[in-house]
Amino acid sequence: MLSISGLRSSAVKTIRQRVMIPASPAEVYEAFVDPKIHAAFTGSPAKGNRRVGSHFAACGGYIDSVHRELTPGKRIVQDWSTTEWPEDAPVSRLELTLTAVTKGTELRMVHSNVPASQAGSYRQGWIDYYWKPLHAYFKEHAETQGAAVRPVRRQPSRRKSR
Repeated sequence: MLSISGLRSSAVKTIRQRVMIPASPAEVYEAFVDPKIHAAFTGSPAKGNRRVGSHFAACGGYIDSVHRELTPGKRIVQDWSTTEWPEDAPVSRLELTLTAVTKGTELRMVHSNVPASQAGSYRQGWIDYYWKPLHAYFKEHAETQGAAVRPVRRQPSRRKSR
């Protein structure tokens, strides 16, 4: 059997998920590469920058990644691991593809080379710690922005005519 960095290929899994986010692909992209926005939607510290080859740490350092491909508003590819990663496990590959749809963005995630023993936990973790908070962040943002840009209707003047 093929060996990948000490683990047999059957010891790793691929997680595939698709979610709809109520924001533009450019906004969703920024949420993943801008540490301030990332921290705002996850509720945990993030640091890094948006250059290929640079590190991006999230969830207070629990997640460590390196940007391998960045196509603004379209695609993010990272080498990805956590502090719980088994010592002999390969770094995983995270691929996020963003597509504009009528009500926002379709985000397709492929997370490959995930240790099989942790795949179930990470599968649910993406839902609980990323997709639900990201959806809520943009829904709240849209409501706040929508309220701020709605025109104010002026009441008719009540002056008496002379």
